[in-house]
Amino acid sequence: MSPKARTDWAKKKRLGRLLCRLFGDEAGGVMMEYVILAVLIAAAVVVAVMFFGKNVKKGFNAMTQTVAGESGKAASDVQEMKADANTAETESETHRGQIADR
Repeated sequence: MSPKARTDWAKKKRLGRLLCRLFGDEAGGVMMEYVILAVLIAAAVVVAVMFFGKNVKKGFNAMTQTVAGESGKAASDVQEMKADANTAETESETHRGQIADR
């Protein structure tokens, strides 16, 4: 039986029409690519917020306090952010060294 004959036979059945509609139509392919891209971008944003969210929040708080005239409190927040950055840097160097040793 030729592929064309099988397709014609399948289109006569209810399940066959459904399957032909699901698998045979390529018009939604471009839209599916956009959906996949949107999901990947959303995942990247979530990962970025997980890594940088705390420091971004502290940075905005420091700017808000500086604008509000509370420069002493803002300076302490900036020092805390720098300490967090230094800690993260030393941890990354430690992990990098452990990976290199393997």
